[in-house]
Amino acid sequence: MAKGSELDEPTGTAPFAAFEWMIAWRYLRSRRREAFISVIAAFSFLGIMLGVATLITVMAVMNGFRTELVGKFLGLNGHMLVQATASQFTDYEEVTKRLSAVKGVKFAFPFIEGQALGSGPAGAVGTLVRGIERNDLEKMTLVSGNIKLGNLDDFGAGKGIAIGTRLAQNLGVGLGDTVTIVTPRGNVTPMGVTPRVKAFPVVAIFSVGQSEFDASFVFMPFEVAQGYFNLDGRASAIEIFTDDPDKVGEMRRPIEEAAQRSVYVTDWRHRNVTFFASLEMERNVMFIILTLIVIVAALNIVSGMTMLVKDKSRDVAILRTMGATRGTILRIFFITGATIGTVGTFAGFLLGLFLCGHIEEVRTGLSWLLGTELYPPDVYFLAKMKADIRVGETVSVVVMALGLSLLATIFPARKAARLDPVEALRYE
Repeated sequence: MAKGSELDEPTGTAPFAAFEWMIAWRYLRSRRREAFISVIAAFSFLGIMLGVATLITVMAVMNGFRTELVGKFLGLNGHMLVQATASQFTDYEEVTKRLSAVKGVKFAFPFIEGQALGSGPAGAVGTLVRGIERNDLEKMTLVSGNIKLGNLDDFGAGKGIAIGTRLAQNLGVGLGDTVTIVTPRGNVTPMGVTPRVKAFPVVAIFSVGQSEFDASFVFMPFEVAQGYFNLDGRASAIEIFTDDPDKVGEMRRPIEEAAQRSVYVTDWRHRNVTFFASLEMERNVMFIILTLIVIVAALNIVSGMTMLVKDKSRDVAILRTMGATRGTILRIFFITGATIGTVGTFAGFLLGLFLCGHIEEVRTGLSWLLGTELYPPDVYFLAKMKADIRVGETVSVVVMALGLSLLATIFPARKAARLDPVEALRYE
């Protein structure tokens, strides 16, 4: 048989026989003479494990961040916004009824919106005042289901406003205290428009878990807001919540037709396209950067296996003399390197799942250990860190790590298989 085809020559045993696994396992065990090689193999294993675990955890945390942020945003701002173009919304009640009847619309309601300055004992903060009916506010479960103090009974009676917990802290007010709201949309006088200043008691304090919303939103009874912003008989816009936020593009035409008047329709994707695009870009960049960790760990397998081949050159010569084919030698060293990569990958997979399941505890523990606040809500908007594990993404990480590990093993394994029995003795 030709020398070039010696990898395929027949043997008395089938490929990946028990004795090949036995020899590969012996090469993996640490001996005093091979301690350095075993250390390299251990570092290769740890590198693969930590790389896979880090990649799974970071991607899950970024997915959870986006999911939570989108959920908070859509729970408070709605999926579609309908604004009047030719004239102001004086017929908002009729338009709201027609929009609510459109297939795919969960509910719709008119609202008043205006920027104002909120003032309290602790200082003044810019706020976004939104006038809304109590029944409509109750439909927004993100707010109505997270009332920490007070209730919506007095709100529905027009006796006060509802504010976020962080806004209450910034203003230094509590339940029953008054907040002074200042808006430039005041009374028209011969000297011009004067700012309007009015104090409102706080009847409810909510916490939606998104720092920006909790620190800026003020909900005011709809009729009170109409009078306060000089919009008697009018509404700023109509907000729509749909059954499926991802299908808002398909609903634009039916919404415009149901309005039966000139309107401008926008959805949550267009209003925040830059923000969510930046999140997606950051996610992709993080995936690429963290993949380099797995690649470096796979290269460690190459170096460790290359040194193992050199150290075991006499063993290779003896096995070849006893009748082992080059294919047998290749499989022995392939099993040795592949075991490191495979076990490391699945260990990293299990570690990643564990970290994702206890990510908030991990964050709290690291914050205590380092003496600093990790994942501050003022920077990342959300009060708690959450992980969203996606099956397809996790499987792709595992497959990629396995593929890199197996590819890294092929070169040193082929080098061992090509050693000539006579030349192999020269390594010693």
